[in-house]
Amino acid sequence: MDRCDAVIDFWIREIGPAGWYAGTTAIDEQVRDRFADLWHEAMDGGLGPWLVSPAGALAYLIVTDQFPRNIFRDDPRAFASDAIARAAAKLAIANGWDMEIPEPERQFFYLPLMHAENLVDQDRSVEMFATRMPETNAENLAHAEAHREVIRRYGRFPTRNAALGRENLPEEERYLAEGGYGAVLAAFKPKD
Repeated sequence: MDRCDAVIDFWIREIGPAGWYAGTTAIDEQVRDRFADLWHEAMDGGLGPWLVSPAGALAYLIVTDQFPRNIFRDDPRAFASDAIARAAAKLAIANGWDMEIPEPERQFFYLPLMHAENLVDQDRSVEMFATRMPETNAENLAHAEAHREVIRRYGRFPTRNAALGRENLPEEERYLAEGGYGAVLAAFKPKD
C-alpha cells in the first residue's frame, strides 16, 4: 500500500484543492515524472489489487481518472483509462467506500461519472454530488450539472474533439465560439 499512500499524499496533501484543476505545466510535469509508470501499470491491469478498500480505490481513481489528464494533456491518451476508472468508481460506490472518504476528496469517486460521454453516467454523477457531498456541494454540483448539460446537448464533450481527432459539428463550433463549457457552467453556478 506504499504506492497508494504516495498517490494520496501527493494529490490530496501536496497538490490539494488549489491545484487539482489548475492545469499548470508544473503540476503536469510533476504528475508525469512521478506517476506515468503507475498509470501504464493500471492500464495493464496491475493495480486491480488496490480495489479492496476505500483508500486503495481512491488512489486507483486518482491514477486512472485524474493523472492521465495531467500526463497526457491535449492527447487522446488523457481519456484512455476513463472506462476502467468509471468501472472502479461504480464498484467503490456500490461498496460504500466513497462515504468512508471525507470531503472534498470524496469527489474523486464521482468524477469518472462526470467525465463520461453518456447521459446515464452523467445523471448518476449529478445524483452523487447532490446527495453525497453536502459540505462542498454547491460548486461541485454546478459542475456536475453543467457536464450533464453538455452531454445532453451534444452527446459528447466538444472540447475533446481536437485531441481525439473528431470533427466539430456546426452546433459544436457555435458552442465553442460562444464560450464553451464556461458559458454552460455560468447557468448552473449558485447565484450570490
